[in-house]
Amino acid sequence: MTIIVNGETKDFNENSTLQNIITDLQIEDKVMAAAVNMNIVKKDDWNNFTPKENDKIELLQFVGGG
Repeated sequence: MTIIVNGETKDFNENSTLQNIITDLQIEDKVMAAAVNMNIVKKDDWNNFTPKENDKIELLQFVGGG
């Protein structure tokens, strides 16, 4: 299935969960928050949330500054 992740079109297996997608992208240690179609998905739900074709996912990390 095709999903837009942080503005880039990417292909993933059908029935991939949000956690599978984050793992496939090898960024699991960086992602702090996720939104699908502008709706926040709680981290506790990433293993159970299955995005649909053409969903827009934003994966966010927090950056400290000074």
